Amino acid sequence: GIGGGLISVPCLFFIFETLNFDKDYLMHLTVGTAFTITIFTSTVSVITHNKNKLVDFRIVKTFGVFVVLGVLFGTVFASFMKTKILVLFFSVVVYFFGAYLMMAQERVKKLKSNSSITPRAILGIFSGFISAPMGITGAMMNVPMLRYLGYPISKCIGSAAAIGFFISFTGSVGFLLSGFYFNVNLPFSIGFINIPAFVLFVPITSFMARVGANTVYKMDKLKAQRLFGVFLYVVGTIFIYRFLNI
Repeated sequence: GIGGGLISVPCLFFIFETLNFDKDYLMHLTVGTAFTITIFTSTVSVITHNKNKLVDFRIVKTFGVFVVLGVLFGTVFASFMKTKILVLFFSVVVYFFGAYLMMAQERVKKLKSNSSITPRAILGIFSGFISAPMGITGAMMNVPMLRYLGYPISKCIGSAAAIGFFISFTGSVGFLLSGFYFNVNLPFSIGFINIPAFVLFVPITSFMARVGANTVYKMDKLKAQRLFGVFLYVVGTIFIYRFLNI
């Protein structure tokens, strides 16, 4: 349900760093490319979840619009930040995600539905704003947020994946335009989107997104959750190291 950004962002970052891309825009290119790739993985994920009747498009319309608004704010914020600050931002948020995954329980409690627009707006904008500099689709935040708003867990994951499509699309366009705004000249790139990385990653990640979405129904979710939490701590630690050496 995460759209792959928490994995593709570190991979792309180290690829671009190894190829000696401009360090001033290293994280911007990484995030913009990751968002563009995720448009396709999110599409595959949404289609798969929708076949299992786990996407509620009413949730997408009433919560997702605020998330997209947050992405717009977050993209503008990220565009004016230096790579070093974005690396630190990514590291800190990844640590929080890792801790959440390792401590969260699988218990499903019945929550009272909260239809008020205020919590939807606050949570949605916050989720979108955090997602934009990270290059992620925000499902790790949106699933518990939707649970808090009273939606059943069976609908939260698929609906968060659908919202993730709009996050990735908005983020991709935002980083494309911001690259033009700053008149960047990065190898084989349009704005902050690297074309070879996009072409290489899309077919692989799209295929594996379908495999992953189908596999989640058959696996020990709590164990997988804990392992992914450990993985995120490793990624966060590596990025802290890069922050100290950029």
